[in-house]
Amino acid sequence: METIFETGYLLFALFTGIFLICKGKGKTQYLLLAGAILLLGLGDAFHLIPRMIALNTDGLEHHAAALGTGKLITSVTMSFFYVILYVFLIVREKKVPPTWLSILYGILFLIRIVLVALPQNNWLESSPYVWNVVRNIPFVLMGVIFIALSFAYCKDDKEFRRMWLLVILSFVFYLITALGATFVPILGLMMLPKTICYIVIFVFALKACIREQDPKGE
Repeated sequence: METIFETGYLLFALFTGIFLICKGKGKTQYLLLAGAILLLGLGDAFHLIPRMIALNTDGLEHHAAALGTGKLITSVTMSFFYVILYVFLIVREKKVPPTWLSILYGILFLIRIVLVALPQNNWLESSPYVWNVVRNIPFVLMGVIFIALSFAYCKDDKEFRRMWLLVILSFVFYLITALGATFVPILGLMMLPKTICYIVIFVFALKACIREQDPKGE
């Protein structure tokens, strides 16, 4: 069932990204959104495909290197995903955050990338728990900033006015998995509802793009 779900998610991400590029009328907001979604799906594929192979063959423990590399790539692409989504928010809502806030967001992103790239993470074997915590601190702070902005800016946006809530839930499920699965492995299943949150955001994107095909916006 997990394999079926994850395959469906990756295919839906691919479909959504291509649809937005083809039907978005060249608008910057849809090109940004398509890029963010395709990047997220591509990054997740590096982790999910080895995971699906492992689950259906000889087990996760025999694919540590591939899974570790996938987690590294996913950590990087998720970070870029929220940077692109930040720009998308500004372009779509036509509201510019304070300069200091955008600078802070960029600094947190750079810190996150540096922390993820450090060899102390030991991605190919078993990442130390302390580094699992440390590298997620700037990422969570990026999430807090994005949630606050999307809550403030999207109140009158028919399609994206609930995006802040979905991002909150995605981070909650992500942190439960990232910080708790080491001690209680079954908590790794929380990545499934996290993925569902992203799927709902994809649906919002499709609805927004399709709605704009109607000249009356109905």
